[in-house]
Amino acid sequence: MAKLLGLHHLTAITSSSPKMFNFMSGILGLHLIKKTVNQDDIRTYHLYFTDDRGAAGTDITFFDFPGQFQGNKGRNSIERIGFRVPNDAALAYWQQRFTDHQIEHEPIVTEFGAKTLRFYDFDHERYQLVSDEVNHGVPAGTPYRDSPVPAEFAISGLGPMRITVNYFTQMEKVLIDLLGFEKVATEGQQTLYEVDSGGHGAQVIVADEQLPADEVQAYGTVHHLAFRTADEKELRDWIEKITAAGLRQSGFVDRFYFKSEYFRPGPGVLFEIATDGPGFLVDETYEEAGVHLELPPFLEAQRADIEAHLVPFNTDKKVVD
Repeated sequence: MAKLLGLHHLTAITSSSPKMFNFMSGILGLHLIKKTVNQDDIRTYHLYFTDDRGAAGTDITFFDFPGQFQGNKGRNSIERIGFRVPNDAALAYWQQRFTDHQIEHEPIVTEFGAKTLRFYDFDHERYQLVSDEVNHGVPAGTPYRDSPVPAEFAISGLGPMRITVNYFTQMEKVLIDLLGFEKVATEGQQTLYEVDSGGHGAQVIVADEQLPADEVQAYGTVHHLAFRTADEKELRDWIEKITAAGLRQSGFVDRFYFKSEYFRPGPGVLFEIATDGPGFLVDETYEEAGVHLELPPFLEAQRADIEAHLVPFNTDKKVVD
């Protein structure tokens, strides 16, 4: 029986790949494990930031579509990106780090029993750090060994993702009846769901909010959220289930570093189911990961044309602090 194992990755849109490299690696301390292109738009960078070795469930990625405008947050969107940190003490460290680096952030609050620190990047994308102090379930990743952030405070993976919709009942049905999530708790207009062994690495928060307008997707917004499945066999079982449910979906897609399918649970929101492997080190060494533009084999013949249309930037220095 096909099952989901937790969060796999989240992909957002940025106004600047070089600035996002500095922010994700230099400020947040994540590992740029892959510097490549969007396989559906090869004029666009696709950057993958992860834990030390690129484990599934630790991965945030970015597109930088040329000529984009600032997106507008709104309903029917993946509205806030979650990361995990080891404990409550880590949040105090991050609060001071954000202050020192002039990163916009909010006071620490408690949400669904966990201490949480919200912050923003230069595109005003919304994030939150969630403390694993009392967490359970999906194990955390391994902090990047060359991070400027001490390992005891480092980001260790993706955390609860906040989704806002005006079709709450439909979204809940997709999460529970189709994808196998369980309802954990409700606070006000927000409901927490988790899948498989649960915990912060397997959670989404759905807000039933009647906002005045839908999100306008561009830089500073989230493109899609992916969930983990074990392998291609499991993925193909998911494709059959999603097809039978009548949802808009892509069918099987081979991304080389993983295999996947995309589908929409309703207006605006895009989900993906992706396999845990083969992983990001399948075509380059750990030492070289993220340094050079890497292309999957089916794009290698187009390298000269691809490179001619990208603005190069230096990622040799993995850490900017």
